[in-house]
Amino acid sequence: MPTLIAFFESAKLPVMSEVAHALIRTLNDESASAPQVEAIIAKDPAMTATLLRLANSAQFGLSRQVLSLDHAVTLMGMSRVRTMALSNSMSTAFPQVPGLDRTVFWKFSMACAGYAQWLASGAGLDPQQAWLAGMMLRLGELLIGQRAPQSLVEIEAQPSQTTVRWEREHRLLGFDEAQVTAVLARHWNFPEAIVSGLQSAGDPMGAEPFDRLAGVVHLAALLSDCPNPSPDAVSDLPMPVITALALDRHWMVARFPRMETFVDVTALS
Repeated sequence: MPTLIAFFESAKLPVMSEVAHALIRTLNDESASAPQVEAIIAKDPAMTATLLRLANSAQFGLSRQVLSLDHAVTLMGMSRVRTMALSNSMSTAFPQVPGLDRTVFWKFSMACAGYAQWLASGAGLDPQQAWLAGMMLRLGELLIGQRAPQSLVEIEAQPSQTTVRWEREHRLLGFDEAQVTAVLARHWNFPEAIVSGLQSAGDPMGAEPFDRLAGVVHLAALLSDCPNPSPDAVSDLPMPVITALALDRHWMVARFPRMETFVDVTALS
């Protein structure tokens, strides 16, 4: 059984664009400004066009048409535009992996990002950081698919809910996709908080000390497994994680978001 270090010794890591790397650096820079982020994104015309199309989609429900990057930042905020750009970079950095349905995969990732952002707002965490960690959570499975394609077949066998998938990965590989993603996040120089959150996302209650971002992403992944999640799904979530995050279950039920408000896979077609 390979160790995580051995796995990465022969894994072909995806290359992020210079634009994406520049955006990642702004995550660690508290002085980063909206004009700075706009200037970085503007260097990639294809990314700019995709962002404007997404900003004008029904997903965001804006009352005015978004005509430029600075307009998008004004209406949507710098953090949201930046994370949208990074999610687009991630989806294009990885090639198609046989055995994985690309649309289903990225739909899950977008749902996980959206639920993580929502849960973070209730837990007092940085919503944009949680969004990004949720978006990245499953990227490690793409590397597993490249490095161990035969294992991927068993990992993706039905039922393929997140917890079942993590158990299969530990049995076959000794580690799960979130831990692979954590190493990738460190390789890409993401903030250490995101690296730590991903490292413990599969078993947040087993981490010492408890990592709050890991707890948020863990719950978000469980919700993303539901075909049409409703407020009733809150009762199925692990209570120890909810308690550790000091989340209010009444708030969760009352403010439960609809998945379609943050899932848009049109960019993949």
